[in-house]
Amino acid sequence: MPPRFTKLVESLPATVPFVGPETLERDRGAPFAARLGANESVFGPSPRVLKAMEKADREIWKYGDSISHDLRQALAAHHRITPENIVVGEGIDGLLGYLVRLVVEPGDGVVTSSGAYPTFNYHVNGFGGVLEMVPYRDDAEDLPALIARANDTGAKLVYLANPDNPMGSHWRGEDIATALEDLNPDTLFVLDEAYAEFAPAEAAVDLDIEDPRLIRMRTFSKAYGLAGARIGYAIGATPLIRAFEKIRNHFGMNRTAQVAALAALEDQQYLAQVVDQVRASRATIAGVAKDHGLTALPSATNFVTVDMGGTGDQARAMVAALARRGVFVRMPFVAPQDRCIRVSCGTDADMAVLAEHFGPALKDARETAQG
Repeated sequence: MPPRFTKLVESLPATVPFVGPETLERDRGAPFAARLGANESVFGPSPRVLKAMEKADREIWKYGDSISHDLRQALAAHHRITPENIVVGEGIDGLLGYLVRLVVEPGDGVVTSSGAYPTFNYHVNGFGGVLEMVPYRDDAEDLPALIARANDTGAKLVYLANPDNPMGSHWRGEDIATALEDLNPDTLFVLDEAYAEFAPAEAAVDLDIEDPRLIRMRTFSKAYGLAGARIGYAIGATPLIRAFEKIRNHFGMNRTAQVAALAALEDQQYLAQVVDQVRASRATIAGVAKDHGLTALPSATNFVTVDMGGTGDQARAMVAALARRGVFVRMPFVAPQDRCIRVSCGTDADMAVLAEHFGPALKDARETAQG
């Protein structure tokens, strides 16, 4: 007899939010020459971080600190809040799962954008929540419409990524703070700030950390170059953060990852160098697009979304054509944003590979889309 799954689990499709690049490499029988699809930092962590990790690995036989004490202390000083306002978890993905488990019961409404980060939707579905989808407006998440839908439906959560993935746009922090004034007081606003280090200063939200309406998610996966370490954190009001202790995996954090994150946080000079490299790479990607008559959308992230024109068929054909040439990129999933492709920033060598193959891939994609 098979395991007696819950009715909810039996009703869910056996899918994952993303197909990993390693799976795609196995399918194509060769590694990618340029890995520009997962929004990782190909610039990697700082030498200081690598040294700290090497030392920490000698004690990997120990469990990690269950409360991430040293890292939370450092994060508190960095953000000028208290450690009680911080919970560390297995990347933003893991923390979103914990948050949904804390708040969402079967049948509860949750508001997000149609085409926004799909892992959030994956968790909501997994706990039986009902997703209320709001379309993008002008290639950006529609903040007023998200607030209005949450108010109309009595949603438990409303999700916004700022800056946004997959489009790279951003909202001003003061606009987010103003929008919260109109939100139902019993709805929690989830602000995913995975790309915050790349964003302009105007994107920062200036609200009291004890404001119960808001929880913010941060990660070491992007700017700090530690995607493989799976370490992120949430900051919010003390009662909300304390509630995570009821359900989180207290020994889920890798010991070396905690040490790496602490060393990364302490090396802000290296972070500034990465941000500069990303800025230069964004300009290069935009230039490649322009050279072929395409438009790169403004980006506050470590990727650039390129408008291919036409329909999603042409964008899908472009992703496939680049993959055949060893260049891994991705694209938005939902129309009309699926007319675009999304290219992560990379090294000069990565950009050279992209520039070499972009034109021939575009020619093939257009022919394929035209039938």
